[in-house]
Amino acid sequence: MTYVMLLGGLVALFAGGEFLIRGAVGVAQRFRVPPLVIGLTIVGFGTSMPELLVSLQAAFSGVPALAVGNVIGSNISNVLLILGLSAMIVAVPLPFERMRRDFAVMIGATLLLWAMLWNGVVSRWEGFVLVAALIYYLQLCLRCGPDGSADETEEGRPLWLSLAFAAGGLVVLLIGARLLVDSSTEIARAFGISEAVIGLTIVAIGTSLPELATAVVASLRGHPEIAVGNILGSNIFNVLGILGVTAAVTPIPVEERFVGFDMGLALAAALAMLGLAALPGRVGRLGGGALLASYAGYIGILGLT
Repeated sequence: MTYVMLLGGLVALFAGGEFLIRGAVGVAQRFRVPPLVIGLTIVGFGTSMPELLVSLQAAFSGVPALAVGNVIGSNISNVLLILGLSAMIVAVPLPFERMRRDFAVMIGATLLLWAMLWNGVVSRWEGFVLVAALIYYLQLCLRCGPDGSADETEEGRPLWLSLAFAAGGLVVLLIGARLLVDSSTEIARAFGISEAVIGLTIVAIGTSLPELATAVVASLRGHPEIAVGNILGSNIFNVLGILGVTAAVTPIPVEERFVGFDMGLALAAALAMLGLAALPGRVGRLGGGALLASYAGYIGILGLT
């Protein structure tokens, strides 16, 4: 039964990603909004729901410190794993001029988080500051002008159907992620893998599975700009939204290890993505392979600590 759940989770992830991308592209074309903006908002924030649920559950369960590891780990995997894997499928364009503001917000949010972690706790007022910053960023995104390149909704589909596709795809993604995490954890335990390794690998990657599935499907369908927006939007939402909401619910104590290596790697990954956008303006297979190798090295280091 566990293996059936595993297979069902995988199928649900990619089916949900397919429907979410179809719906998101349809909505973008209907309102003449660039797909990049849809990726930054609807797709990027929507696929971060597992991280939000995990962080809030941790806060209500009396272990809010888990929220910090959840956010930092997801931001690292978004760039190194998800962008890397997407680039191995198809070259991913990173139009720096169009994404300058979003890169600035992602780097700024990462630095702001690091500064907050130095105090040993993310307080309630800091949580409210993060949420306010997210609201302001959303307003900036929604002021984006028309794309001017789209005419009809994808394949002539009515707006309500595109919205239904996007919402339904998101629900299926969340169900698929839950099935995959639960079944993988059971299988790992059956093979005697420790709880620590399970938490650092299966659960951490599991909450990023919707982003992974969505980015891969977007790349396969020829919409890499949605994959890029998904990664940027998710990283911004993870810090400003997920950590902000969780800290507003209860102050989050910070373990020392997060302030050093993990946070440093999260910033390095964000800067690497910025560098790829500013110089070649794209991520090809070579760059994707380097990102994946870096992520494999990070997982290896985690296994030794």
